[in-house]
Amino acid sequence: MDLKHMVQDLCLNSRHTKWIAPLLVLGDALLCALIIWKVSYTEIDWTTYMQQVALYISGERDYTAIKGSTGPLVYPAAHVYSYSLLYHLTDEGRDIFLGQIMFAGLYLATLIVVIACYRLSGAPPYLFPLLILSKRLHSVFVLRLFNDGLAAFAMWMAIYLFQRKKWTAAVALWSAGVGVKMTLLLLAPAIMIVTLLSLSLLPSLQLGVLAVLVQVLLGAPFLQENPVGYISRAFELTRQFLFRWTVNWRFVGEEWFLSREFSLLLLTLHLILLGFFVTTVWLRPSMSNLPNLISDLLRGQHRKVSLSSSFIMTTMLTSLAIGLLCARSLHYQFFAYLAWATPFLLWQGGYHPTLIYAIWGLQEWAWNTYPSTNVSSSIVVMSLAAQVFGVLLNSKRAVDGVGVRPDKKAHRE
Repeated sequence: MDLKHMVQDLCLNSRHTKWIAPLLVLGDALLCALIIWKVSYTEIDWTTYMQQVALYISGERDYTAIKGSTGPLVYPAAHVYSYSLLYHLTDEGRDIFLGQIMFAGLYLATLIVVIACYRLSGAPPYLFPLLILSKRLHSVFVLRLFNDGLAAFAMWMAIYLFQRKKWTAAVALWSAGVGVKMTLLLLAPAIMIVTLLSLSLLPSLQLGVLAVLVQVLLGAPFLQENPVGYISRAFELTRQFLFRWTVNWRFVGEEWFLSREFSLLLLTLHLILLGFFVTTVWLRPSMSNLPNLISDLLRGQHRKVSLSSSFIMTTMLTSLAIGLLCARSLHYQFFAYLAWATPFLLWQGGYHPTLIYAIWGLQEWAWNTYPSTNVSSSIVVMSLAAQVFGVLLNSKRAVDGVGVRPDKKAHRE
């Protein structure tokens, strides 16, 4: 085999990932250690997190009364429990170095799960270096200690469990991730479609009840004290973000950004894109249209579908990307959810490897531009659009490897 064919085989043959992946994880572990050693920690929210959980530990259960130096507590209960543990482990938040080491471990654990998801989906080896090269992603985990790292870990673990058809564990873990940060609600449409196709109506409804029950159990101490206060703070869907912190829509101007019309436009676009994906991509494995699928589900005549790992991951990540594309304001820590999704979505969009690397590089530059500019925010939006519309226009790749399975084996635990 000549050199050209050897390189092609190394880049394209997925069997090589079994030895490439451990080397990349080892290299990234060394990189994380170097970052902690050489790059100064950046204080943004850690102190506020510690102030807030200190109030919780002291006995406060009214969410509206839990505040820190940069503002009130605005994340669900699992965030509080997670950082309460970190509070005790890091000497009430004073041992930042230990906190960084633990977040580096969290980063590497998430990376390993991401790699496992990519391998189950048959992703080619040339995508894998992109999983360890993001400056912004390392910053979110290791230098800022944001809760998005915890939520991202829960998201990728849930995707992995969905790929392995561990439905109950996947939904429970996803809901726990929502309990850290409600950004993970963006996966809800995909989870609904995947469970309906795989399990039919009643089991899907049971999983939906499980997801709600997890939220109730997590929030129980606060729901007992002030239920309205907890729900309004932890799941505030109408929160108005400041224009100066936005990463994505800066180029539209502050007046339009803050307008109700722009908010409604993005919401409408979100619903339209979800509709397109449901009808043209996500339902294709069922070989049915939406009205017929609903009718079959209600009559109990739906034939269960065996979904490939690649299809499940594509569905989850496109649901995420659609939500991020249509979000009025993305902050830098939101890159924790997007960074590892981008190479896979660009590959599923059918882009040439050179173009995948180019779009990835432009996106990385844009998310590392601080403060954001008209140019960087335009690139953030265009790179997300490239991922979403690439998959939409190349939907045959997304459903590769699925088939109808009419027996009961589709309902596996």
